[in-house]
Amino acid sequence: MITLRPAQERGTANFGWLDSRHTFSFGNYYDPNHMGFASLRVINEDKVTPGQGFGTHAHRDMEIISYVLEGALEHKDSIGTGSVIRPGDVQRMSAGTGIRHSEFNASKTEPVHFLQIWILPEQEGIEPGYEQKTFPEAEKRGKLRLVGSRDGRDGSITIHQDVDLYATALQDGEEVSHSLAAGRVAWLQVARGAVQLNNQTLSAGDGAASAQESLIALRGAGNDAEVLLFDMGV
Repeated sequence: MITLRPAQERGTANFGWLDSRHTFSFGNYYDPNHMGFASLRVINEDKVTPGQGFGTHAHRDMEIISYVLEGALEHKDSIGTGSVIRPGDVQRMSAGTGIRHSEFNASKTEPVHFLQIWILPEQEGIEPGYEQKTFPEAEKRGKLRLVGSRDGRDGSITIHQDVDLYATALQDGEEVSHSLAAGRVAWLQVARGAVQLNNQTLSAGDGAASAQESLIALRGAGNDAEVLLFDMGV
């Protein structure tokens, strides 16, 4: 069964410097029917104006993944990590026992557009940590590239949860498919463009939950589609 989560039904928040869309309940947006899916707790699509951002704030017991679509996001945290995240980069921050960090648009002239993803860890109280890797466009073009996993295989970042995170970039008519093992579920998030998911058309911002399905089949329905696929245990 595939359940769609249309982009236009997401929660919204606009603070001038930040325009955000919430796939699941977050901040002042609360919907008991959309509290997350399996271990996936947050997918926020954020657009931050030049030179603005999130001041230093605290997290704990959460796996936080940043996936930049446009622009550059500057990250600093209390364990001494500082980096700039650009398109093609995937960053994982494990909040664990507690961490403080900030995120700012690294440009004074261009906006930054990114997805902020929170995944519940399989164990609380782990040591805070950080990891960032780059996955070139060629590795995602017309194929599903593993960018995050519990064991860090195939050069993916390590996620402290039973999640395989794939990214793909599809031109019109390009096809990829993914088999789901028995007892596993999937979430699909369209980051840009449009795709057909098992013959249903999804556009940028749309999400879809897949349960009791054995195959996820994607087909590009326009140019420059980019999609994230979460294969998760339940």
